[in-house]
Amino acid sequence: MSPTAGPRKQIHLAAHFPGVNNTTVWAAPPAGPTTAPGRDAARPPSFGSQIDFASFEHLARTAERGLFDFFFLAEGLRLREHKGRIHDLDVLGRPESLTVLAALAAVTERLGLAGTVSATFNEPYELARRLASLDHLSGGRAAWNVVTTSDAFTGENFRRGGFLDRADRYTRAAEFLATAREFWDSRADAGEPLPVDHRGAHFTVRGEFGVPRGPQGHPVIIQAGDSSEGREFAASAADVIFTRHSGLEAGRAFYADVKRRLPAYGRRPADLKIMPGVTYVLGDTPAEAQEHAAEIRRQQVSPQTALLTLEQVWGVDLSSYDPDGPLPDIDPDPHGELAQGRVRIADPRAVADRWRALSRAKGLSIRETVIETTGRQSFIGTPQDVARELEAFVQGDAADGFILVPHLTPGGLDPFVERVVPLLQERGAYRTEYTGTTLRSHLGLPDPARPVRKD
Repeated sequence: MSPTAGPRKQIHLAAHFPGVNNTTVWAAPPAGPTTAPGRDAARPPSFGSQIDFASFEHLARTAERGLFDFFFLAEGLRLREHKGRIHDLDVLGRPESLTVLAALAAVTERLGLAGTVSATFNEPYELARRLASLDHLSGGRAAWNVVTTSDAFTGENFRRGGFLDRADRYTRAAEFLATAREFWDSRADAGEPLPVDHRGAHFTVRGEFGVPRGPQGHPVIIQAGDSSEGREFAASAADVIFTRHSGLEAGRAFYADVKRRLPAYGRRPADLKIMPGVTYVLGDTPAEAQEHAAEIRRQQVSPQTALLTLEQVWGVDLSSYDPDGPLPDIDPDPHGELAQGRVRIADPRAVADRWRALSRAKGLSIRETVIETTGRQSFIGTPQDVARELEAFVQGDAADGFILVPHLTPGGLDPFVERVVPLLQERGAYRTEYTGTTLRSHLGLPDPARPVRKD
């Protein structure tokens, strides 16, 4: 589409602070002076940290400078284990999401603040209170990424173990969210209390809520996941879906599938924003960008990481295999318990078959196969190339925007804001200023109406 071809869908952008995964590079090769103490938040620390507030602050300030919709934090409720030891890609000291977001509210003004919190190992009253508090303290910028947890391994931290069957996780999440919304709506405009009396399959709660209705009415609700249950939950209740799919056609198929589910819940297509998590790599020429991208992937997937990733699929010890050799010819153990605390692969045999086919077709080693199959959708090229491709996804109804996952923390977003954002603005596909103060206003979402109560 030509940059002068008329009004465009506006691209929504969010910034993901990387956490537990193999895509984060915590140190920038051209190291400069650190920013803490007495830090200058405009200059990135040379070494990122999952616990130093300077890293969170720099990425958030950069996102706000780029007029992003929101800053996104993932969560982990237990360090994962592999072969009975802490997973070597996990980080120790990862802080609690809503605490970090409350601190970021004090150093930003317009940026939305999205935290991941499990609907399995929390209670509606307590979490509704924390999120309503963040919404008030930030002036209407709070968002909740609703996730579920079904494994007993994580549940051991909560004295519950695997109390919730995997098939029930979204029914509990739906009732959890509905109950939280009852609390958020439990004060009349004049402030008088409207007591909650909820009796359901998972929760029975009764009483008055202690926090006034927030500036947004309800915090923005995000749902992450691509499963059929997750798509249905998002269509019924979420404002944003954080997804992961590769390629323009796969994106279009996902977009069409999720949007067609909305009318069944009385919702419009514009009521749910689809924002896949993506990465980007820039270069002054396409060849330079490709070379840089290949170098980054080699940093992200070491020989040890390649074998570990393979063992998570096969479920057996593969340490005797050469990472630069071919994939194992043995089949995965469908009951393998080598890794705990991760999302279980539904059909390891099918995954192994796909990886073998890819390896044979392209002549890839174990490490090369892992590099090719575990990356996110990536936009690689000159700033002009990346701006054009991002817009093609949005104008082609493969996405409403993107959650950028920079490979380098915390300075990885700076080149995008400095070189790509101005090009998107020139194309008329991205805002040149914030026009509202709340996250709902950034996303073009209406404030939720108060339900009619039957008193």
